[in-house]
Amino acid sequence: MAGLRQLTALDAQFLAIETDRNYGHVGGLAVLDPSTAPGGELTLEDLKSLILDRLHLITPFTERLVAVPFNIDWPYWTKDEHFDIGYHCREIALPAPGSHEQLLEQVGRIYSRRLDRSRPLWEIYLIHGLEGGRVALLSKSHHAAIDGMSGSEILTALYDITPEPREVEQPEETETPSAPDGRDLLAIWARGIPRAPINIFDRLTTVVPHVDMAVAAFGVPGSRRISRVMSRVRIRLGADEDHVIERPPVKAPRGPYGAALSPHRVFGLGSVSLNDVKTVKNAFGVKVNDVVICLVAGAVREHLTFNNELPEEPLLGMIPVSVRTEEEKGTFGNKVSAMIAPLPTHIDSPVERLEYIHSVMRAAKDSHDALPAESLRDLTAFVPPALHARAARVVTQLSGRFTRPPWNVIISNVPGPPIDLYFAGAKLEAMFPLSIISDGIGLNVTIMSYRDSIDIGITADREQTPEVQTLVDGMQSELELLLAAAKAAA
Repeated sequence: MAGLRQLTALDAQFLAIETDRNYGHVGGLAVLDPSTAPGGELTLEDLKSLILDRLHLITPFTERLVAVPFNIDWPYWTKDEHFDIGYHCREIALPAPGSHEQLLEQVGRIYSRRLDRSRPLWEIYLIHGLEGGRVALLSKSHHAAIDGMSGSEILTALYDITPEPREVEQPEETETPSAPDGRDLLAIWARGIPRAPINIFDRLTTVVPHVDMAVAAFGVPGSRRISRVMSRVRIRLGADEDHVIERPPVKAPRGPYGAALSPHRVFGLGSVSLNDVKTVKNAFGVKVNDVVICLVAGAVREHLTFNNELPEEPLLGMIPVSVRTEEEKGTFGNKVSAMIAPLPTHIDSPVERLEYIHSVMRAAKDSHDALPAESLRDLTAFVPPALHARAARVVTQLSGRFTRPPWNVIISNVPGPPIDLYFAGAKLEAMFPLSIISDGIGLNVTIMSYRDSIDIGITADREQTPEVQTLVDGMQSELELLLAAAKAAA
């Protein structure tokens, strides 16, 4: 049917894990200077007018979920026939003086609420009253609809490179198709049944040899043995593989950030100089991402040491990697896999930590690049949706409590624009990313580069890590130590 887009297994997984404590949305907090906007202010009407003008560029903003009866197939996105911009765009004001702490408190409250699944899965809040006459835009979008790269494409659609908003060509008006009913979706599913055995066989033969390196099965008992056996079978049968990938025998330690979540989120926000990060990168011959991960490792080590919770073995980090092809740019949903790497939280020296990260990240990238991109995304595609949803919920609830977590910390690096951006004329000063945590994996560090800065957003559980802002301070301190070492080396 026209106007229908089906979720992938990975998209649906972000819906499946959602409970009253585990949320499936991601977001961002943009801090803006409205003095550059017409009239020196940014109003709710300005916000709604700009989004309505560019709504056709952002497909997820106008689509809602429709489920297939009996959950025998993945859900679909369809146009919302009753779209209401007023529901999705809201405004509030901070009481004076509008401090950083007050902003964080309000962001935590808003973020700790699930999105309404009967509507398109996004909300934007215009927050007035920040210190210095600034305003903020807090956005929430469900991870089932977007990943990091498609989130960047939404940023590109909504922001301009000059205070004067660009002219956006409007599409021809077309009739909104009626939403499909259960019979329509069952008919679509039935038409695909003849192809199902072929699709399943094709996926199994490409995925199973790499099952232990796919995110959805990482750490599952027996997965390493299955992968090694199947890799050798493929080689014997003449498959296009000339070696068996050696998987590092690393397991995530129990404990750090591993308790069941509360319903409440807390955030640490801050920035570091991109030029300083590049100075360290050049001095030690590493990559920007290596330096960023080192900042996280140093901050986490300091935090866990202070709380007497630092394990002897290294923590395990998950680093999302986009596998979106050129042809898939402009589409939405999730096109991601992950690299899994140990973090040097067991090493005392910042420089040695950086050297360790450079080494393990190079090995992790080699292993990741050796895997078929489709296998990284399609591992669960042949699992019945109803079973997949139940399994995802059970695994999430058990993680860290009765089983080892697959990893301890999520670290994302989202590239942003190196130039000034404007929203309805208001100049963007910083863009702090907000993300997802879950039971057993209670810490997410996402960074986004913007102009000459790296903006940090750390998402944590309010009950487990109320002092999360100290982790941002720790990242800034780690960078100072590396800069000092770089100058000494020079």
